[in-house]
Amino acid sequence: MRWVVDASVAAKWFAPEPDAAAAQQVLGGELHAPDLLFAEVANILWKKQRRGELAAEVPEIAARMLLNVGVQASACAELMPEATALAARLDHPAYDCFYLALAVRHGMVMVTADRRLVARCQQPDAADLQQYVRPLAAFEH
Repeated sequence: MRWVVDASVAAKWFAPEPDAAAAQQVLGGELHAPDLLFAEVANILWKKQRRGELAAEVPEIAARMLLNVGVQASACAELMPEATALAARLDHPAYDCFYLALAVRHGMVMVTADRRLVARCQQPDAADLQQYVRPLAAFEH
């Protein structure tokens, strides 16, 4: 299966968080993301290290591991028009909409732990987007 993964999922591969086991299940697929993923995951790991949730060396190790997972990155610049339109349409932060734009453009499914985005895409005025978004919780057994 081809998945678009966002930072809320990818960060769970490297940090002890709820739904980490579900996030591991996604690793078996062909993974895609906007290149924004790497900056967002780096920031999440830095914050966790800063708060004492991760040992000092973990963010750098995790960053190297992320580069070896095989995520196929797409340039944000190419997705910007669609992401901006989706952000305006959904009244949702644009950086999250880059992942959704990639999924829509290539007919893939975005996996996210962002409950707010999932809920927004389930509203009647966004019914056409439901097929492109899958909550990470759906991977739990």
